[in-house]
This record gives sequence, C-alpha cells and structure tokens, in this order.
Amino acid sequence: MPEFTYEIVKTVAKLSENQKGWTKELNLVSWSGGAPKYDIRQWSPEHDRMGKGVTLTDEEMQALKEACTKM
Repeated sequence: MPEFTYEIVKTVAKLSENQKGWTKELNLVSWSGGAPKYDIRQWSPEHDRMGKGVTLTDEEMQALKEACTKM
C-alpha cells in the first residue's frame, strides 16, 4: 500500500476536545501534495495520528455552509 503524506495548511476551527486531548477540527489539509481541501476529523494532541474523517471540496464546503445557515 502506498504511503500518503499530509500537511495541515490552515486550522479553521477547533470544534471539541475529549478527555485524552484529541481534538475534532476543521482544517485545510493537503493530502499527498494535492490541493488543500477542507477536512473534519479528530487529531491526536501532536497531530501525528488521526481518526476517520470527511474531506470536502470548496464547493461541498460552500453547500454545507449554506445548509447550516438555513438551520
């Protein structure tokens, strides 16, 4: 299995933190050198481990923002 890399380009928001220090965050992340995408997932305190998450394009993030605004 090919190894992947990631770079957190910008932290947009820290959404929550659990008792072990893991934080759920909205970040702009570049996966394997690609264009940065919005990403929501849990991260370890050192950002060296991550949980499952969801990655959104600019268009998907805009649609999510509009849906949240209508709530």
